[in-house]
Amino acid sequence: MSLTFHKMHGLGNDFVLLDLREQDIALDADFARHLADRHTGVGCDQILILRKSNDLSHLASFEFWNADGTRAEQCGNGVRCMGLYLYRYSDAPARSFSLRGPAGTVHIECLENGLVQVDMGEPEFAAAKVPILLEKVAGWYPLKIDGIDYRLGAASMGNPHALLLVDDIEKADVERLGSIIGSHPAFPRGCNVGFAEIVNRDRIKLRVYERGGIGETAACGSGSCAAVSILRNHDMVNKKVHVTQRGGSLIIDWIERGNPVIMTGPATHVFTGKIS
Repeated sequence: MSLTFHKMHGLGNDFVLLDLREQDIALDADFARHLADRHTGVGCDQILILRKSNDLSHLASFEFWNADGTRAEQCGNGVRCMGLYLYRYSDAPARSFSLRGPAGTVHIECLENGLVQVDMGEPEFAAAKVPILLEKVAGWYPLKIDGIDYRLGAASMGNPHALLLVDDIEKADVERLGSIIGSHPAFPRGCNVGFAEIVNRDRIKLRVYERGGIGETAACGSGSCAAVSILRNHDMVNKKVHVTQRGGSLIIDWIERGNPVIMTGPATHVFTGKIS
């Protein structure tokens, strides 16, 4: 049997997309790990799966698999890639459509300038919703690591995120602290860990260490949404923020609580291939 796949990326955060609406495979953790392996498989940070939707208001449903074979709830760069694929290479009837994922419905608009805009839903800050098992002190979550006191922000964009403010993004200890915080017992489902340097109220620099065996990625869409929403919730940034990451920039819009986060950025279709 031959299985068609699409290699895509959003600002260097790379994916293998499988459209399983017209082809099928018994996808499990072992196969996901094999497919994501950069030496023996195709290689990717995450696998994007499209399936038929039972709801006619959604063009398709989707799911995410991490490189280590675990499941993920949300991925902003992945959603943009699925939007681009459905509009340019598949059957999207218009530029705007909705998809259903593990964290709920996302609304996608493919813009004329080649960018993809996504309504990512409203961020959740309640500790039980993230989830995080710490108590806030002066609006932040204190966490001691190797005898040093850190303060974290936390939010869910359908998946859990922690945020640490840093003075210099290039000197941030992303690998070590990301690994420790991302698997800390304070986060019962683990978390993606963002490191943010505030340039001004309209721009931040961001690096993200992702859970699921991924590590630091070139960019993280949901992490950008979480970072801006946490910082805006503390009145540290404006409602429209340019988020600069190693792979490029995203524009994140968030007015205030009660409103969705809007993410705008590029997506790239690299090639189509077949696995036998």
